[in-house]
Amino acid sequence: MNAPILWIAAPFAAGVFVLFFLRDRFSAWIGGTTAAILALIALIVPIDTALLIGSISIKISPAIQFFGRSFELNTADGPLLAMIYGLAALWFFGTEASGTANRFVSLGLMIVALLTASIAVEPFLYAALLLEVAAMLVIPLLVPPYQKPGRGVVRFLIYQTLAMPFILFSGWMLAGVEASPGDLGTTIQAGTMLGLGFAFLFAVFPLYSWIPMLMEESSPYAAGFLLWALPTFTVIFALGFLDRYTWLRTTPQIADAMLFSGVFMVASGGIFAALQRHIGRILGFAAAAEAGLLLLALGLRTNSFVEIAFLTLIPRGLELSVWALALSIIKRKAYSLRFSEIQGLVRKYPVAVASLLFAHLSMTGFPLLAGFPPRLALWQELAVQSFAVSLWVFVGLLGMLVAAVRTLAVFVMAEADAKWEWNETWTQTAMLGIGAVGLFLLGLFPQTMQPFLASLPALFEHLGQ
Repeated sequence: MNAPILWIAAPFAAGVFVLFFLRDRFSAWIGGTTAAILALIALIVPIDTALLIGSISIKISPAIQFFGRSFELNTADGPLLAMIYGLAALWFFGTEASGTANRFVSLGLMIVALLTASIAVEPFLYAALLLEVAAMLVIPLLVPPYQKPGRGVVRFLIYQTLAMPFILFSGWMLAGVEASPGDLGTTIQAGTMLGLGFAFLFAVFPLYSWIPMLMEESSPYAAGFLLWALPTFTVIFALGFLDRYTWLRTTPQIADAMLFSGVFMVASGGIFAALQRHIGRILGFAAAAEAGLLLLALGLRTNSFVEIAFLTLIPRGLELSVWALALSIIKRKAYSLRFSEIQGLVRKYPVAVASLLFAHLSMTGFPLLAGFPPRLALWQELAVQSFAVSLWVFVGLLGMLVAAVRTLAVFVMAEADAKWEWNETWTQTAMLGIGAVGLFLLGLFPQTMQPFLASLPALFEHLGQ
């Protein structure tokens, strides 16, 4: 058995099979079960280590050659694969409740497989091409058949495509920088090109204008999946750059650029979220602000910045999935998702509204919820480095909290004689309930993430030293 075949080729083939041969009623369970099994295998079966089960010896080999390129997944990648496919399983199981089953599951499996290939490919610069192919596969996920793409979708594809030449050209220049690190001109050019490439990938302020547009035009669940998947693998891709090139992780200007880009994203995302009257756009700005928190973690001058980044990534998938699922359910009643149309819906969709607010509050770093431990760890490091940065992060999170309070106020604006109803199906109630309980459990017991965080030093050999 081969690791790239198991975690890249198999889910991609499963996605093709679901697309052409399965009906909607089965695709959610097939996709979710496939991802859950792959996560379980990654968690309990070490790569490149022989296991003896009775008289049978099982070994998952780490690498494979494909068209002259090597795809390699090592033992240290196991917990990372478990995290990725575990969160993907949560998204796939939720597709039946959201009403976006067949196309979502099939394309989602293929997208996750391509993104996994982006962290396995050698030379690693080919990851940029795989990220672009995954971004192109997102388009049919966001745009229904025979429908013209909206401005948000077009802008998203343009920005993702513009990132590729910058990153590929900077990779070619980085080889020259490593050979002659004293060449200041080449170093500045390579750093500038790389920064522009990742600015487009991360949707750094003001390049995240496509996110709120997308939340208005597309299915909230499909858009939420995009906002989880691509930034997650972009962070891993960026950490790979920092791990490979010494001058990148030792240049203070690079860390300052990431730190201040993250500050702009958090502050602007939180302030814009507080000013919105559309709950889909609020999710878009909140996701942009949380991507800014990831950039802040990457810009920290501390040995634990990798652990803080992944501590933020793990609850992020759960928050976005719960929030996006709740929005999908509410959108069936209030299609535009504007404040004027969702007034009093807490009495018609109590579970969806409560779950949405729990996910929103978790993103603000509310105590006892999943988002609180990573923000606490991030704030402890920021307080030592810069009070001004900490203050602006507080402003951004305060803006998100104001947006949550405004959303709650609109949801409870019901007529005095309005009756309480329960319009969620049992499947929707179960999925939202599991997600909400998960938000509380991760907030109350953050030590459950420690097995994943403990393996990260082996995944990135030079970071944190």
